Amino acid sequence: MIVGRNGSGCGILASITTLMKGCILRRKSVGIVSAVMFVILGGCLPSAVETGGGSPSAARAVPVGLEANDQVTSRGWKPPAPLDSKRAMSYLDKLCKLGSRTTGTVGMEQQQRLLEEHFQGLGGKVEWQAFMHKHPMTAEPVEVRNLIVRWKPEIKQRVMLCSHYDTRPFPDQDPKNPRGLFLGANDGGSSTALLMELGHAVSKMDLKVGVDFVFFDAEELVYNAANGVTLGDYFVGSTYFAEQIAAGGSESTYRAGILMDMIGDKDLQLSWDEVSFKHAPGLAKDVWGIAKELGLREFSPRVLHAIRDDHLPLNEIAKVPTIDIIDFDYPTVASRSKSYWHTMADTPDKCSGDSITKVAAVVMTWLLRQKP
Repeated sequence: MIVGRNGSGCGILASITTLMKGCILRRKSVGIVSAVMFVILGGCLPSAVETGGGSPSAARAVPVGLEANDQVTSRGWKPPAPLDSKRAMSYLDKLCKLGSRTTGTVGMEQQQRLLEEHFQGLGGKVEWQAFMHKHPMTAEPVEVRNLIVRWKPEIKQRVMLCSHYDTRPFPDQDPKNPRGLFLGANDGGSSTALLMELGHAVSKMDLKVGVDFVFFDAEELVYNAANGVTLGDYFVGSTYFAEQIAAGGSESTYRAGILMDMIGDKDLQLSWDEVSFKHAPGLAKDVWGIAKELGLREFSPRVLHAIRDDHLPLNEIAKVPTIDIIDFDYPTVASRSKSYWHTMADTPDKCSGDSITKVAAVVMTWLLRQKP
């Protein structure tokens, strides 16, 4: 991986790993970026004050149409009702207690039952989109199951809120045990917990458009072989979902989508990525503008990374303008050499219910502003 960005003093941080298929970017990896790109990205990294964990205005901000929540966390964040930071964190803990949730495993099957029961209990219409895929290690067929939870299913004009809910098979970036247990608390778990929490709000909202929560399976059913070759394909579930839309296999008309990934980091720092800003700049500006209204300094309106994620097939195949809300710098920009990403250290203690509900509050406000 070659990481290119403007840093403090406009320095360049780079690390190298296997380049795939002519240096095409893969999920959460940054490809070859020329010196020109550093000029285009513009601006140096903000100071600690500029990326701090909220502000007095953040504690007071309440989306129009929802009442304030009496819950104030230790950091002063007051999520709007009915969002609850402690409950959101309890969902993340519950998911991680299942262990690995890799495609086709017992942990994934347990998670699927848990999510189905959860959303049915909140009044969502649960649908499964299942298909077979060749396992990259055994070459045997494995069932891939995308989960779709529909709110106001009778409305044809819809928006989608997305997350991958599978976990990587192994923590292959772990410096000590790359074949250990990967819990994926932030990577896969946090955005799934966010949608579980957001379900409490969406079920009570006076929606003017239909809303689909889409959980993608097999986002990273990939293995690193001993020779450094990556076996398997990324974005299997989202690509299949996008292909069905492109082929006319969906009765819904999606006007926009928001993908969420790695949004639970205690030190949350959210910038635009190149793919989002290329395909859906208006949507990206709207969402980050809402965050500014809510006083959430964690959202920084600048392009920082070039990231391939599940929003790529949604934009390029399904032609649905979709952005990715993702904090790739886990835990911080300055700690890339000690990143928790794809390591055994990606555990719930590195995450925060406040971070989850801050992103949920922004998305909830965006939903409330959608017109028929």
